[in-house]
Amino acid sequence: MNLSIVIVTYNSPEWTARCLDALTGDAAPTGAYEIVVVDSGSEPAARDALRARAGQARIVLVDGNIGFGNGCNLGVRHSTGERVLLLNPDAVALPSAIDALVAFDRAHPEHGIVGGRTLRPDGTVDPSSCWAKPTLWSLFCFATGLSTVFKRSRWLDPESMGRWERDSVREVDVVTGCLLLARREVYDALGGFDSDFFLYGEDADLSLRARAAGWRPAITPDAAVTHAVGASSASRGEKHILVLTGKATLARKHRRGVNRALAIALLQAGVGLRALPERLRHKENPDWLPAWRERARWRRGFPPGPAPEYPVEILEGAPA
Repeated sequence: MNLSIVIVTYNSPEWTARCLDALTGDAAPTGAYEIVVVDSGSEPAARDALRARAGQARIVLVDGNIGFGNGCNLGVRHSTGERVLLLNPDAVALPSAIDALVAFDRAHPEHGIVGGRTLRPDGTVDPSSCWAKPTLWSLFCFATGLSTVFKRSRWLDPESMGRWERDSVREVDVVTGCLLLARREVYDALGGFDSDFFLYGEDADLSLRARAAGWRPAITPDAAVTHAVGASSASRGEKHILVLTGKATLARKHRRGVNRALAIALLQAGVGLRALPERLRHKENPDWLPAWRERARWRRGFPPGPAPEYPVEILEGAPA
């Protein structure tokens, strides 16, 4: 098997259906491939909708929410391809995108991890296919609001990588998990995603560990998907808490001593700065105030430990 495409879904049957239809339609890879969909504890109606798709993919139904990274690891274990492509359910591959991703990896094995170009539904570029790594400077820019005021500034919003439109081949610090290809040998050598990350931050951790191991993650603009960012995620306030928990976990794993404490303090300062006007204005549905109120929890990061275990049901689909 040349390629295994792994999709982790949670209560997003409509988006998952669109994703699968593209992968088995105009965007289908030309080589032998298989699709593995991991459902991480969705509601019964969503699971029933997914059961109807068993002819398109191998369906792995988990009776509990194990998170994105652990879901990807489970999907990889139930796959057989030489390469593994992680794809969000709200990402719809464009024609020839998957072939371009595989071809680039075949021609440039030194990268180890490869991503592509994500577009919003209106066709404009969504820069979230890759990021620069978080640094104390980028966290200072977040803490002081500079990264918001000067959004996508190369110097004052450095994690965004400036105005680069993801329209050229470039090595990057972080390839995001919405569209991430790795050879199985690389994924296995890295141990896959760290099970401590429940949701958000696991892709940054994997990319940084890959670079530390000598790989050079990169993206190619020839592999493009339409990505409805956050369509399969929680509400904005809840998402901020999860993202911050992932960032705090990343800081705790990749920093030591004063640098770690400073990184987390800068995260908290940035949240406080954004939450203050919401509190003063008594905003009805605040974006940042919930994260400020929950700061004692997310500062600690995700609790460490192995992936939770739940009963699993597997519905076999025919590989293409």
